[in-house]
Amino acid sequence: MSNGRGAVDDDPLVALASELTSRLADGAGTGGARNDLEPGRTYLVTGCAGFVGSHLVEALGSRGCSTIGVDAFTDNYSRAAKEHNLEHCSRHGDFRFVELDLAESRLEPLLEEVDAVFHLAGRPGVRTSWGPTFGAYVHDNVLATQRVFEAAVRQRIRVVYASSSSVYGDARVYPLGEDSALFPVSPYGVSKLACEALATAYALSCELDAVGLRYFSVYGPRQRPDMAFSQVLGCLAEDRPFGVLGSGRQTRDFTYVGDVVGATLAAMQRAPSGRVYNVGGGCEISLLDSLALFEELVGRRVVRHHVASAAGDAGRTIADIGKACAELGWKPTTSLESGLAAQIRAAAEHEAGRAVAWV
Repeated sequence: MSNGRGAVDDDPLVALASELTSRLADGAGTGGARNDLEPGRTYLVTGCAGFVGSHLVEALGSRGCSTIGVDAFTDNYSRAAKEHNLEHCSRHGDFRFVELDLAESRLEPLLEEVDAVFHLAGRPGVRTSWGPTFGAYVHDNVLATQRVFEAAVRQRIRVVYASSSSVYGDARVYPLGEDSALFPVSPYGVSKLACEALATAYALSCELDAVGLRYFSVYGPRQRPDMAFSQVLGCLAEDRPFGVLGSGRQTRDFTYVGDVVGATLAAMQRAPSGRVYNVGGGCEISLLDSLALFEELVGRRVVRHHVASAAGDAGRTIADIGKACAELGWKPTTSLESGLAAQIRAAAEHEAGRAVAWV
């Protein structure tokens, strides 16, 4: 039997989440004041050399918090791009970097030094998760997350972890609420759903204090090079056509990275333990319409050609963010036009010294 959002009443994850909420004393976490993000606190950020992680480190530094950043420099994109992200981290407050593999290295010494954990590390990407590469997704997403949870339980500290809108797959009812049915249509989505199930299991059995965030199509300065808007900028810079998947009418709920960081910080401070939240930008737009906005902003046409749709790409995503707004006191504030303009400016500054086609 389904509810109004298409959720399945006997879905085991829904049942576990309900039991978890009732067990955890009105959602009170184990960390208390350690989660308050006050100056002088120290936080671990995994995946700190990545897109969202590097922005989160900057935000923590601007609040006067110290940060220990961890990254394994996995091969999903170039080390040089990640080292560029790290340069931004080192400019903001007390930041120390440790290169290690969360799935292989001892984590207890790191967690002994911190008040809480932001776990953003993981292997992203729907299209590259098929076939033999799935082993890397299990290693970097499932196993690494399980080991972070184990270490956090021993230290009794909170973990705010990144999930993904990919856990929903192709839904039948929109917008997507946190209680919508979870049917991922890619191995990547399966790996992120497994991380959510691990969080629930560790909370129920080991009193893990964890909060999950389902990020929706994050964009902005330093976006990963495999993501659509970065690819558009690359095509403009190199004067080559952009490959539009399928018809281009598929839609996404694009979320500016600054708004994602705001939600992530709010989850650390205010979320009841065991919660999972959608983090969306409130802007559903088709790929073709987003390209038209790009053209308006840069003042030139994005040359395009159509290619076959990719397996595992959802046809539509749009988040219901009411729960995050009500419980975290958060809401997205950046329009797609403003956010894209910021991403374009940042890319142009990064390319300073060579002619680029959009300036």
